[in-house]
Amino acid sequence: MTSDANSFAPTRWTLVLEARGGSPAAQAALSELCGAYYQPVFRFLQREGRSEDTARELTQEFFARLLARDGFATADPARGRFRSFLLGALKHFLGDQHVRERAAKRGGGAMHEPLPEASDTSPGRELAAPEPASSEAWFDRQWALAIMDRALGTLAAEQAAAGKADQFERLKPWLVGAAAAQADIAAQLGWSEGALKVAVHRLRRRFRELVRAEIAQTVPAFAEVDAELRYLVEVLSA
Repeated sequence: MTSDANSFAPTRWTLVLEARGGSPAAQAALSELCGAYYQPVFRFLQREGRSEDTARELTQEFFARLLARDGFATADPARGRFRSFLLGALKHFLGDQHVRERAAKRGGGAMHEPLPEASDTSPGRELAAPEPASSEAWFDRQWALAIMDRALGTLAAEQAAAGKADQFERLKPWLVGAAAAQADIAAQLGWSEGALKVAVHRLRRRFRELVRAEIAQTVPAFAEVDAELRYLVEVLSA
């Protein structure tokens, strides 16, 4: 990514905001965003007390409604981040869901046509219900983890394409805060400790670039990237 704000190319979220989801490019960008950030929504629903199966069904229904009903048409560029919009839309969806559930318990529920399923990812562990005040921060932490996971996956693919998959697996702990003794890894790779430090530095620099690139897909302007990065680092450190 360049530091020149004037060269900030339209990304997924900016495409959606500019076209309000109406153009084919915006719809494709929206679908990619929904697929990329399925997991924070799924985890949030589990933390809110839903079972794994119910959370998966609600996540699929939530994204399907947004995609099918042009749910991003009211997105306000002034309110910025896709993360913030998605959480607000999810809370609104859950409010509607609660009303429907109460109506069904009173015998007034209506039949609804099934909605298409969104793409799924591997389920996570069952989590306890949160304190209400912590829900937003918890969602943001899941969001930060999703950003990091996507950047790490891209970096792993790059390293594999360069024939460095095994080397990457040995150096990856330095990216996720679980580093082993440098001397041991250097010996395994047949490197000096100095060469290891240089390789780790380069890998960290590339990882940071990829994290910033992922963040850029979810903010409306280049100026937002560094602020969002700082916030997500704080969330992960809390």
